[in-house]
Amino acid sequence: MTREVANTHLARRVIPCLDVAKGRVVKGVRFENLIDQGDPAESAERYAAQGADELVFLDVTAAPERRATDLAWVRRTAERVFIPLTVGGGVRSVEDARALLLAGADKCGVNTAAVERPELLTEISERFGSQCAVLSVDARRLADGGWEVVTQGGRRATGRDAIEWICEAVERGAGEVLLTSIDSDGTRDGYDLPLLRAASAAVSVPIIASGGAGAPEHLSAALGAGAAAVLAASIFHSGAWTVGAIKTELSRAGFAIRLEERRLEDGVAA
Repeated sequence: MTREVANTHLARRVIPCLDVAKGRVVKGVRFENLIDQGDPAESAERYAAQGADELVFLDVTAAPERRATDLAWVRRTAERVFIPLTVGGGVRSVEDARALLLAGADKCGVNTAAVERPELLTEISERFGSQCAVLSVDARRLADGGWEVVTQGGRRATGRDAIEWICEAVERGAGEVLLTSIDSDGTRDGYDLPLLRAASAAVSVPIIASGGAGAPEHLSAALGAGAAAVLAASIFHSGAWTVGAIKTELSRAGFAIRLEERRLEDGVAA
């Protein structure tokens, strides 16, 4: 059943994503050629002021380097913003997840470690609740039209079908899916809509669309394809759009969006 309709009573979320390497926000194209974008806490504070519903931080070098997420910048960020924080990268155990939550994260994103040991999702959801277990999936399109799961920041192919893996992960306890198209990441050419449709039709948990946002119509199309939330990085980091301006455009397109009265009047974020 297709869900490509704009009107819904469920509020959709707009989520800036901040990739972090060596304690700094970075951005690249398809996870490569990373460019410094500033301090995590300062960036988070700016997006929270613009009206972000949540923030996602991904420590993009933690998994390749086989280390846990650096907690120092997580603590500094949690002390300065008061919207939900999802932090991923380097979570390989319940103890890692607990450390992130104690540092101020609200949810834990799990990618590589869950592919290697799917039981981790069940352990986290049983210990802290499924709302804390966010499955992060990096998917690459195959020649046959399907999608393959890749890990290690897009560096390693797994041979696993992305939609099948999402279904298994949800059964194991994942309460949300952050779905990134490696092919579209950083290109600003739009999300992989067929991928979003397939994932949204396969599971009942919220799907967060990631990879490729370049204009409001891209985010609108992702929501129309079934995503419960849209995640973006490049358009926010570059200053091309503020979170508030994007939310205003999505509201005008017919989606239920949380807007402050000031933004409804101005049509832009402060």
